[in-house]
Order: sequence, then structure tokens, then C-alpha cells
Amino acid sequence: MTFLAADFFARAAVDVARDLLGATLRARGNDGLWTAGRIVETEAYGGQDDPASHAGRGRTPRSEIMFGPAGVAYVYLIYGVHHCLNFVTEADGEAGAVLIRSLEPVDGQMVMARRRGLDLGRYRRRDLCAGPGKLSQAMGLDLSWNGTPVAADHGPESPSGLRLLLVEAGSAAVDWQAGPRIGISRAVDRPLRFVDPDSDCLSR
Repeated sequence: MTFLAADFFARAAVDVARDLLGATLRARGNDGLWTAGRIVETEAYGGQDDPASHAGRGRTPRSEIMFGPAGVAYVYLIYGVHHCLNFVTEADGEAGAVLIRSLEPVDGQMVMARRRGLDLGRYRRRDLCAGPGKLSQAMGLDLSWNGTPVAADHGPESPSGLRLLLVEAGSAAVDWQAGPRIGISRAVDRPLRFVDPDSDCLSR
């Protein structure tokens, strides 16, 4: 398998968002257990030209991480409850990130279900990681993951020293479709949400 490196992320957020579809996200949660899922839904966010982005107003304590370096996780909390996993993109000094909205579970489904508090005998696959809040809970992520390297060449024991890894899509690359981003009130018309239209694990 081929792990994605920093140069993959150091590109325009819109390109990274499209190219992440079909890649496999592997994570070792806070409980030490590994789970994995195939990325089927992403959203791209830019800098000051994107009013829906956390970096839309420039550098702030919250958005500083979006200005680089690329290839690290940007994790934040919404509604005081749900964690959202993003990957920082763009050249160093330029703001950008890709929100990972949904995964198709690949490995560790029972672990995901337990983390989410689901009935282990009745859950559906799409109940696990369809939506950013569910995804982070199922993968065992929280705010302590903010700044965690995901690019394989960032880790001190790359890539084995990392707890977040992305395996390139290869032959699993998909024919994506684009549409408006979800849950925002600004720049709602921009087609910056990318999905695998054949997946049954999309957030909507």
C-alpha cells in the first residue's frame, strides 16, 4: 500500500478534496484500537476568499493551523458536541483545509459501533461514519488530535509512528460528483462538496 505524503496535501484544497475520494483513512483511536474507512464525501475550504471558511477573516488563534504546514489534522468542535476532522492543504502560508464528511467502514466496524454506543446487533453500516460528527466518534478522535500529522513523511518513525494514515485510492479512485457544501450559511452556492455517488454511506 502507498501512504499519502506531504506533497499530496500541499495543493489547492479543491484538488485534494476530489483526490481524497476513494482513499482509505486509518486511525489508532485514543483507546489504542485501529479502525479504517474509505473516504466517500469531502468538502473544500479556502482562505480569505471563502467566507464559509474558518480562515475567511484571516489568521486567528483558531484558523492559524489552516495556514500550514500541509498534511496535518485540523480538528474542531461544533455545537459543543461534535468533532470535525479536516486535513490542512495548500502551500505553507496559504490557508486551506478539507473536511472529511463520510467514510465507508473498511476495518473495525464493531469497534466503531461500540465507540458510537450503537446496538451491536442492529446497527447499519451507514450509521457508523456518515457525517463528520459520527465519523470522528467512530474513529476515536477528539480535540487532542488537532495538529496530528497525517502525511506519511511527517512522522518521526514514518509512517509507523503515526496514528493517522491515508492510503492512496489507486484503482479505487471514483467518478466524483460535486455540489454545495452542507450546514453553512455563506458561499452556499459554491460546488465544493465532493461525493462518491455510488456510496450508501453519504451524510445526506
